[in-house]
Parts: sequence; C-alpha cells; structure tokens
Amino acid sequence: MHLREYLYNLATDKTQGLPDALIKFLLYLLSLVYGFLILVLSGWCSLRKIRLGCKVISVGNVTLGGTGKTVMVERIAGYLQKNDHKVAVLSRGYKRPGSKAIKSAPGYETMGDEPFMISQKLPGVLVLVDPDRVRSAKAAVAVHGMDTVILDDGFQQWRIKKDLEIVMLDGKNPFGNQHLLPRGILRQPLFTLKNADLFVLTNTGKADLSKTREMLLRINPRAIFLEAEHTVNGLSRLSRKEEGLSADYLAGQEVALFCGLGNPDSFRNLAGKLGLKEGLFFEFPDHYRYQEEDIEKIVNQSRQKGISVMVTTEKDAVRIPLAARKRFGEDIFVLAVELKFKDEEQRFLDRLLDIYSV
Repeated sequence: MHLREYLYNLATDKTQGLPDALIKFLLYLLSLVYGFLILVLSGWCSLRKIRLGCKVISVGNVTLGGTGKTVMVERIAGYLQKNDHKVAVLSRGYKRPGSKAIKSAPGYETMGDEPFMISQKLPGVLVLVDPDRVRSAKAAVAVHGMDTVILDDGFQQWRIKKDLEIVMLDGKNPFGNQHLLPRGILRQPLFTLKNADLFVLTNTGKADLSKTREMLLRINPRAIFLEAEHTVNGLSRLSRKEEGLSADYLAGQEVALFCGLGNPDSFRNLAGKLGLKEGLFFEFPDHYRYQEEDIEKIVNQSRQKGISVMVTTEKDAVRIPLAARKRFGEDIFVLAVELKFKDEEQRFLDRLLDIYSV
C-alpha cells in the first residue's frame, strides 16, 4: 500500500488497530494546526476581498474527492453562453507541469485534464489556467472582454468577492468523519459553509439525506438545497469521438472499466446503469497521467480474459497518449457525462440569471 493511500485510509477511518490509532492521534493534532492556519488565512483574505469587475460564480467543495465540480462548471458555462453571456472558466490546472499562466491550448499537458476537457467541449468558452485566479480574472475582463468568470474549485478562493457560491457535496459521504485534513477529508471547517448560496448533493443514490439536510440548514438556513445526479449523455470510440453512439450501444456486453478519478465508484455505478457487465476494473490515482504501457497492460489483461471492449471517462480519455490512441482507439470507448437535477432545475437556472439583475 502506498503512503498516500494509507494516509487516506486513516483519514476515512478504513484502517483500525493500535498503531493506526496512535497515528490518527498525531494526525488529529496536525489537523488542529491546519484548522488554525486556515482560519487565519481565510480571515485575513476576507478583510481584503477583491472585486473583479464582472460577475463571479464559484463552484467548489469542502472535502477531498470527486463531487462533480467540473461537470457542474460545464453545465453553468454552457447555459450562460446560450444566454448570450461571455464566459471564462478559471482553473489552477491541477497537476499540470509549471506554474505560468496560459489560456486555452491544444493539449492537456499544458492545461491540465479538466480545463482542457472543458475547452474541447465548449469551444466558445474561454478557459484560463493560472494558480493566481485574481490575475487570470483581470485578464479575462480587460483583455478578453468577459462579463462572467467561473471559478473551478473556487470555495477556497477567499480573496475574491463572489456573486454566487455553489458548494458540491457527495451525498453518500458529505463530510467524511468531520475532521479536517490530515485527520479527515475536510478542506476547511464546516461552519464556513455559512458562506454558500447553493448546496448541490451528487452521488446520492438511495442515501438518506435527512441528517445532511438538517446539518446544512443549521449551518446555513438561507442556502438553496438541491440534488443532482450524473447521467450518461453519449458514447464514442476513442479514435472516432465525432461519431456519436447511443448510450446503450454496449448494453449487455462484458467490458473492462478503467479510470483515474476522485470518486471511481460513481463511474462504476454509471456503467452498471447502462447495462454494462463489469469484467475487469482498473483504478488509477486521480488525474493520473497514463503511459502507453498502462493502456497496453489494460488491453492485454482484458483480452486474456476474453474482453474486447474497454470503457473510460472523458476526463481520462484526454490523458491517454497519442501512441496508445492510435494502437487501441477502436477498442476503447468513452462515456460522456452530464449533471441533471432531480427536481427544481428551473430554480437553479433562475438563480444563475438572478446575479445579472443586481
């Protein structure tokens, strides 16, 4: 077991035993230090909030792991674009090499997987990658004439004055064990959720959300509470993305799934809902940069088991190297995912447009 995986298991209480308990206590002490630093930093930044000269929408979360932020950013950017707004998505480009500011470019290597994917799906939306969101926001307005910026993973951007704060939560595990990093998976204290305007719970399944709703209402009674789910809106071969296939094209077939996501179970659940029979599953770290030999290994092990079809996600697909695309692109299929609200979708859309009436 790798150190990172072990620490995550400790943070999520998946490991037990006396040695683990001692390490957890040390991690708890570190989490107190972390929490103090977060409070000092966020408090200082809040005293010096910067107005950017445009509408600012933040999409973020309070925990580690996947909650659907990027799919939500896509949904918002696409909707506002259709309503004649000039929209820029601002990202720090997680795990991309270097720290220089860049704009939409033909390669995930320079942008990071999520920003590049957004730029490919929404060509009319400007995507700026820069760890300094204030700098990129000012460029979006002054250089490119944008009237709206969307902060991808923006809940921890305390320096920026926001018009709408959206917090995504995993319905099955919204707060982890309620401890801060590194003892838990919370990125900042729960009481800071009082700053949110909308809570969107994803990956809910059949989970009982009553306790989650009660807690959120105690922390922030003014916020809108919505539920959404990831659904498949398309399927394509890796080598022929322009050739769209129906979502049920592979229904009933035994397939090999592979992904490097913060929440791999969400992908597996989606595949199951499509009627795909999971014969093999290959899990990689979130944002994993695939090598040709990784894909070759997946294909070879699948074929040894009599499986000729591999399925992955859009986010993973952009990280597959060109050589592997050419060799195995006909056998690898890509699921396109969108976010759909279970109810009150119009309330969400109306809330987006409300920021322009102020």
